[in-house]
Formats: sequence, structure tokens, C-alpha cells
Amino acid sequence: MQLTFASYNIRKAMGLDGRRDPERIVAVLREIDADIIALQEADRRFGRRLAALPRALIENHTDYQVAPLAMTADGMAWHGNALLVRKRMTVLAVRPITLPMLEPRGALCAELRVPDGSGGVTMIRVVGMHLCLSGLHRRGQLRAVQADIAARPACPTVLMGDFNEWSRRGGALRALEAGWQVPPLGRSYPARAPLATLDRIIASPEWHCLGAGVHRSALAAIASDHLPVFARLALG
Repeated sequence: MQLTFASYNIRKAMGLDGRRDPERIVAVLREIDADIIALQEADRRFGRRLAALPRALIENHTDYQVAPLAMTADGMAWHGNALLVRKRMTVLAVRPITLPMLEPRGALCAELRVPDGSGGVTMIRVVGMHLCLSGLHRRGQLRAVQADIAARPACPTVLMGDFNEWSRRGGALRALEAGWQVPPLGRSYPARAPLATLDRIIASPEWHCLGAGVHRSALAAIASDHLPVFARLALG
């Protein structure tokens, strides 16, 4: 079974041209064409905390469903984090993961039943997150995510999101336990002239990486201040 995973900080759909344009974000998502996408900053910050991407826009104009966990009635995200999964997949459960933090941050975890293409199904786990600006707290947050996963039944797992980690191999990534794979994706921030590898996709040992990188296009270069990242992973 092969799946494409992607992570994208959509900056509340606010582009570098100063326009809030959900349809442009959806167009970028279509370009990526991933099976499972972790979004960060998917809700607006103030007032009713409206979803940056209206649910009707996602449901009627994409092949995705939103994993159902939101902080507000008008939102789609948990502390800005949302997961989009193909409609052919079944969301078995979705829950928040409590993170130690100085600023509002969060992670959400979904268990999915995925058709394997041969008539069977496979259960996988996906965690979307947006980690703290503080390096010390990022390490604690990664440890908290791993502790939550370790307390659950084992299954193939993917962690992804905006890690806010400028170091390519060190920093908070040193908190990862043995076995986690960190494919080199490339620089994703800032979008127009990327300097930092803030966005990551990390896979448990069951996965084999077939390819990974940063999605670059004319739309992606202006739709948000981050570029999307992706990884094609296989089981077996």
C-alpha cells in the first residue's frame, strides 16, 4: 500500500499578496494531490474562529473529508490543526493530544481505516501538530506526542506539521526515539525564498519512503508564507 502524505501551514488562507483566498488554498491542495494532509493555522484566530477553509468548499470541491475535531462550532481545527483525508478512508477515531506549552499549541491524532487496493483494509495513525517557538518546549511536545502513541495499540504512524525547528537534524528532533524516520524534505519557509526546513513528515519504522520534497508552484509561492511538503510512503 502506497500513500502520499502532506503538511501545509495555510496561514489562515492569507496569501502574501494580502488577500484571504480559501479557493486558492484548495487549488494548491489539488496540485499536491495527497491522500492525507495535515493543515496548520486552519482556523482564524479571533472572534468566532471561523474555519479558514469553509467545510462546504472542501466537501463539494475536493475528494477530502475533515477529521471531526474542532474547538468551536464555526471552526474545523484543534488549536489550528486539521486533518484532511480521502473520502474513501474511514476515520475510526480522532482525539487531541495535550502538549506542554507557553503559547496556544496543540496536536490531534486520528486512527484511519484505509483500503489497501486488494480488497483488504489497513489501520494507520496520523498526528498533525504545530509546535512551539521555544526549542525547550518543542522537545517536551515531541516527547508528549510519542508518549501518547506508545500508550496506544501499535500501528503504522506518521507525524507531520510545522515543527518550527530550524535545525535540520538537531534541536527538538533529538527528542525522537529510535526508529523514527525523518525524510529530507527541503526548505519550505518563507515561501518566496525558502531558508528553513520548518515543516516535517516523520514516519514510524513500518513505512518505506519512496520520495519526499517541497511542493513548488506559482500558486503555492503566494498562497501562504509556507510551502507544502510531501512524502510518498509505502507499507510492506
